[in-house]
Amino acid sequence: MPNVFGAPHKGTEPRHEQVVFCQDEASGLRAIIAIYSTALGPSLGGTRFYPYGTEEEALADVLNLSRGMAYKNAMAGLDLGGGKAVIIGDPAIDKSEAMLRAYGRFVQSLNGRYYTACDVGTFSEDMDIVARESRYVTGRTVAHGGAGDSSILTAFGVFQGMRAAAKTVWGAPTLRGKRVGVEGVGKVGHRLVEHLLEDGADVVICDVNQPAVDRVRSAHPEVEVVADTDVMVRTELDVYAPCALGGSLNDDTVPVLASKVVCGAANNQLAHPGVEKSLADHGVLYAPDYVVNSGGVIQVADEIGGFNFDRAKARATGIYETTLKIFALAADEGVPPAVAADRLAERRMSEIGRLRGILL
Repeated sequence: MPNVFGAPHKGTEPRHEQVVFCQDEASGLRAIIAIYSTALGPSLGGTRFYPYGTEEEALADVLNLSRGMAYKNAMAGLDLGGGKAVIIGDPAIDKSEAMLRAYGRFVQSLNGRYYTACDVGTFSEDMDIVARESRYVTGRTVAHGGAGDSSILTAFGVFQGMRAAAKTVWGAPTLRGKRVGVEGVGKVGHRLVEHLLEDGADVVICDVNQPAVDRVRSAHPEVEVVADTDVMVRTELDVYAPCALGGSLNDDTVPVLASKVVCGAANNQLAHPGVEKSLADHGVLYAPDYVVNSGGVIQVADEIGGFNFDRAKARATGIYETTLKIFALAADEGVPPAVAADRLAERRMSEIGRLRGILL
C-alpha cells in the first residue's frame, strides 16, 4: 500500500543514529523513538500518537519524520539535531496517565539525546505528564513554565513562508485578494485561516473532521468549504496549503493541481522523491514544508533555555527571509526549491557539526 504519511524527498537512504522500540505491557504502551542526527546538538521532535495499522507503518513514519526534523532544525538555525517519536494507538481511547508516564521513562533513559514535544494526537497537557518522568520535555503548558501550544508559531511561520512565495510569484508579500485553499483546519490550519483572513485573502477549507470545519465556519461564515482533498486540489486556487497528514502531493494530485503555489504546515508533503521536479515542471512554486512549518519547533526549542514568546516569534519571523533565500538559490542553481533547501540544511549540518569534533 502507498505510504499515506508521505516520504521525505532526500535522495539517499536514511542512516539513523539510534532507533528505540519501547513497550510497557501494563500500560499498553507501544512506541518508537528515532534519532536521525545529533550533529548540531540533542535531537528534538514531537511525539505523534496515531492508530497505525502495523508496526512497520509506524516505523516508516517515525524514520521519515525524524529525518525531516534534522533538516527542519538545521534550516531554523537551531543548535539541535533531528528526532521523532510515535506512540501506536488511538489517543481518544488508549491514552492514559500510566502510558504517558511509561513513555516518559523511556525518553529519560536516553539521557538528553532526545527532547520530545507535542505532535498529532498529543497536547501540552500530555507533555506535563510525560515531564513527571523525564527532564527532556518541551511544549509544556504555560502553567508549568512551558511554551504552551506550538501550533501558534507553526501557523505564523507558514504564513511567513506564504508571504515569501507571494513576493516571489506576484511581487508583493501579501495574500490580499488571493484565493487560498487550506486542507486540514485542526490545531495549525485554523490558526493559518485567521492569518489569511486578516491579510485579506479569500479562504477555502476542507477537513475530514466536520467539527473542525464547523468551528471555522461559525467564526467566519464567509469561508468556502469543499468536500475533500480531491476536490481541493482541483479547485482554482492561487495557493494550496496542505495542513493535514503528509503525502498529499503525489503522481495523481500534481497533474490536476490548480494552484500556482503550494505552502502548508503538513510534514512530508511530497509522497516520494521526484514529486518536487513534477511540481516545478507544472509551474508550481513549492515552499519546502520543513522550512515553513518550523515555527512550532522554534517555539518549543526556546523553552529549553527558558521560554520567551517575543524572542521565539522574532525568530519565527525569519522564516520569511529563509524562504526567500531558498527560492533565490533554486532559481540561481536551476533546481526545485526542495533541493535548494536540502543543500542549505546539509551544508549547515556539515559545517557546524564538524565543530563538535574540536575538543574543548
